[in-house]
Amino acid sequence: MTKQYAPQDLQADKRYLLLLAEKFPNISAAATEIVNLQAILSLPKGTEHFLSDLHGESTAFHHVLKNASGVIRRKVDDIFGMTMRREDRDTLCSLIYYPCEKLEQVKSDGGIDLEDWYRTELFHVVAVARVVASKYTHSKVRRALPPEFAYVIEELLYESQTEEDKQSYYASLISSIVNIGRSEEFIIAISRLIHRLVIDTLHIVGDVYDRGPGACDIMESLCSYHDFDIQWGNHDISWMGAAVGNLALIANVVRISIRYANVETLEEGYSINLLPLATFAIDHYGMDPCERFQAQEFEDNSRMSRSKQLMAKMHKAISIIQFKLEGQIISRHPEYGMDDRMLLKAIDYDNGTITVDGQTYPLKDKLFPTIDPANPYVLSLEEEQLMSQLHHSFTHSEKLQKHIRCIYNHGSLYLVRNNCLLYHAAIPLDADGEFKSVGVGGKEYSGRALMDRIDKMVRTAYFGEAGSTEKAEAVDYMWYLWCGADSPLYNKDKMTTFERYFIDVDDVNREVKGSYYEYANGVETCEKIMKEFGLAPDKSRIINGHTPVRTMQGESPTRADGKRLVIDGGFSKPYHKTTGIAGYTLIYNSHGLQLVQHEAFESKEKAIEDGVDIHSRVQLEEFKYHRMLVRDTDRGRELQGQVENLEKLLQAYRNGLIKES
Repeated sequence: MTKQYAPQDLQADKRYLLLLAEKFPNISAAATEIVNLQAILSLPKGTEHFLSDLHGESTAFHHVLKNASGVIRRKVDDIFGMTMRREDRDTLCSLIYYPCEKLEQVKSDGGIDLEDWYRTELFHVVAVARVVASKYTHSKVRRALPPEFAYVIEELLYESQTEEDKQSYYASLISSIVNIGRSEEFIIAISRLIHRLVIDTLHIVGDVYDRGPGACDIMESLCSYHDFDIQWGNHDISWMGAAVGNLALIANVVRISIRYANVETLEEGYSINLLPLATFAIDHYGMDPCERFQAQEFEDNSRMSRSKQLMAKMHKAISIIQFKLEGQIISRHPEYGMDDRMLLKAIDYDNGTITVDGQTYPLKDKLFPTIDPANPYVLSLEEEQLMSQLHHSFTHSEKLQKHIRCIYNHGSLYLVRNNCLLYHAAIPLDADGEFKSVGVGGKEYSGRALMDRIDKMVRTAYFGEAGSTEKAEAVDYMWYLWCGADSPLYNKDKMTTFERYFIDVDDVNREVKGSYYEYANGVETCEKIMKEFGLAPDKSRIINGHTPVRTMQGESPTRADGKRLVIDGGFSKPYHKTTGIAGYTLIYNSHGLQLVQHEAFESKEKAIEDGVDIHSRVQLEEFKYHRMLVRDTDRGRELQGQVENLEKLLQAYRNGLIKES
């Protein structure tokens, strides 16, 4: 029995119902859609995967997507664990993960009956696909099918094998695929269908960029992914600011890329021309050993596309330019309260010392050929020309602009979804643990209002009217978000980049975390934050990244009695020694939550040739008393609203308020 609505309610909604009637023009169409939506509401909730702090590790990222954080392997073991040898299950998994490459390997190895192998593996991959497709409607699965093979794959997925005649029909379909020479295409298509269905929604809790070499590849995959969102991290904001033309962030992006021997992302990924920087560095730092600016070394020496010495000179050259440009922003914006970061003014260039907080220290590097001591923040003519060229490269890189537009379109500073509050780093708190009042654009904000205002500021930097004061201020503010004390993406008292290069004294280099990091491990603070964002504390969670979890030192990703999960497990190789692992995935499916801990990924080649997988183990499991359905999710509430409107339309048809077409 559908709910009955008062005539005056229907009359009040008549204009909307008339619009709805254009799509559902009669009782039959409206009733059919109600039945369809009610069926969807009764399905199990789709699986959400949460990842954070990818930092350019594209190979590991893509493998985690392909194996769904170990979910596909567990399904293969569940289906075939009693009937298939372990090495054969390894082969099946690698075939599903990398179908094109695995098929080429099998063909090149020889020594097997290919037609028989195709026939066997088709049965296997279809069996896995049938399991992962079982929680979705036929129409959703159908939309994910390649049009060329949609009919046959649908028959393979939904034909019953319990009856003898159906078994014969099913075997006949498989044999026909093999006989007409389309086995490889079908295996590839079904494997990709498995990838598509096993992860319904992907959440990236910040920091795609910096350190690793594959951020461009990650973004290219995300931009074509079926359903993802990203909560901007501080490293993402740095690249977003560079893409909109913030000169200090352009210099920062280049500096970090050189520091981590990662210029290939700039040059090969985004066609950023670094030759002018190399020429400038040789001209002005040619005799400078630049010992403090050696790039980090990696096992993969191919990442060092230039000599170490030239990279060091480029590193120092762009660092000095960055410090000058940052000083210019600080001078333009006294409201940032960052005058203490004007360290180029604190240098005694004659004696090679610097005074910080009343204490004088000897500089570890005393050569500053491009700084005028009387005007240390003024760019030389050559530096201005160099930054003009880099500005043009960043703002006119077609692929970079495409990826940044994708980050804007799919991103936000925070996200509330299915009783989870996602943000990369912090909510600014004061010394008493209360929401801190922070000035943005001349007004004070705190809590959720602060996050909303900053989100708007970030969008103004990209979408604002060119040449407007609002856009210029927003572009400058992107730099503050990268390193400002009250930035929810950073939230430390200062960023000591200059000190690490030139002073190297622990007390001076220390970056003190904001109050959030002290209070957010407590239940009371987490519940207060949840309420601020409209969540019920008894059934909600906060999900953060940003701060690597040092498992070797006994740290846990679970904080505040499970109210907060920190899922930065160190995807980035430079963090592996610190964290002791190589990343986390949080999986939220209809049964509950699983936090999966990953070991380092050996290589794609090993996965294809030998069936080597990422070793993953479940760190946390929390199952619901009842299986979550679509109706229990945010999407379900939207669908229930649609059902209610359709029921009103149905009643309007039946009582003659609206005529059927």
